[in-house]
Amino acid sequence: MDSAHCPTNTQRIALVIQYLGTHFYGWQRQPHHRSVQEEIEKVLQSALNRPVTLYGAGRTDAGVHAAAQVAHFDATGTIPGHRWAAVLNTRLPKDVLVRASASVPSDWHARFCAQWRRYRYSLYTEAQPNLFVQPFAWHYYHAPLDESLIQAALKPLVGYHHLAAFHRAGSQRKHSWVEVHVAECYRQGPFLHIEVQANGFLYGMMRLLVGLLVQVGRGQRSVANFQELWTNERREEVKYAAPAHGLCLLRVGYPDSPFPPDIWFDTMPKFVFGSSSLVPEQMTKDEKQKIF
Repeated sequence: MDSAHCPTNTQRIALVIQYLGTHFYGWQRQPHHRSVQEEIEKVLQSALNRPVTLYGAGRTDAGVHAAAQVAHFDATGTIPGHRWAAVLNTRLPKDVLVRASASVPSDWHARFCAQWRRYRYSLYTEAQPNLFVQPFAWHYYHAPLDESLIQAALKPLVGYHHLAAFHRAGSQRKHSWVEVHVAECYRQGPFLHIEVQANGFLYGMMRLLVGLLVQVGRGQRSVANFQELWTNERREEVKYAAPAHGLCLLRVGYPDSPFPPDIWFDTMPKFVFGSSSLVPEQMTKDEKQKIF
């Protein structure tokens, strides 16, 4: 709702939202499917006794998680801005949580005031599956992945580019220009993480990008071929999208965030395996007793 059409007693409320994307058909409200936006709007409508529209900083696809999505709505009444998080959390389902809420100026907009978004894609590369990792990482063990090759492929993406090769059909966006600020790949134990920060993301961009980078990492496609493909906008050769569950919207950046960094900056935990560098066969009797 534009501030010009808001009642005089209306305040604009910003939210930092976390959700597990597993059982959602994405952020955006849509008929016959469960969405994050609609779940929160239903609670807001119940609390305010009127229809409410929630505006998000970005639209995540079905199955994609968010550690610090940002959204806003216009509220009437006397509930202070900082209290809305508690109001919502008592009524929201267990796979959605509001980390914080705050009052913002009437012209502040979660989407249009955002300067950047950052996503992380996680791959789990050990051969043995792990139930606790399964919802948050692509279990990719078919071939070794060389993170140095993936990093080399990512480096030229930094800058302002036309990334039509990573733009899925069905988007309402009329162009494919993206300013990429950061693009990096790093390994932590059995996990390979790919992070990209940009002013905006195309529909399906991160999952198509990761699907192609895996081919580079396993040696099926050269770094030079990867760059030639996207610079020449050869969308027809980008055939595989990485699974949705490995992707997380990490955070959204604003010139003057209404929230302190501990609320939004790095709230998606990383798995760390093992309290000892020794496997059981290599441990002494005393070491085994301490752990087991």
